[in-house]
Amino acid sequence: MSRLEEQIEIDAPAEQVWAQLHRFDEYPQFVDGVRSAFAEGDSRAHFDISLGAEPRGFDTELTDRGGEQVLEWQTRGGSPELKGTFAVRELDSKHCELQARLEYDGDEIREAFGGPKGFAQVRAVETAVRTDLEQFKEMVENR
Repeated sequence: MSRLEEQIEIDAPAEQVWAQLHRFDEYPQFVDGVRSAFAEGDSRAHFDISLGAEPRGFDTELTDRGGEQVLEWQTRGGSPELKGTFAVRELDSKHCELQARLEYDGDEIREAFGGPKGFAQVRAVETAVRTDLEQFKEMVENR
């Protein structure tokens, strides 16, 4: 399993960022490849994505540790298996840090979506996550 961790400072209160992370229907606005997303109760979400050759959907199981402002997620059924966390840390009353962690199997990612191998693949995943975090930051700060 490969592990990626990225963080970004956001000029918005932690509560605002935490609330935005739970608006799954808005994920297409900042996550490249997500066509639609929606919550299914308190502990699941569904995502339809377009990456690689064909569109696909997947379900995600969520563990919301609201008191700690940590949202854990893991895909269920199908390939690739992905899991990760979003953690929001307050810096002061108007600023916070969002940390994203992702665990994935590079071979499964390549089989599911195509793309490069080895180091080039790691770089592509890092770039995608960084871009998504930048888009999230811009969306939150412009509200």
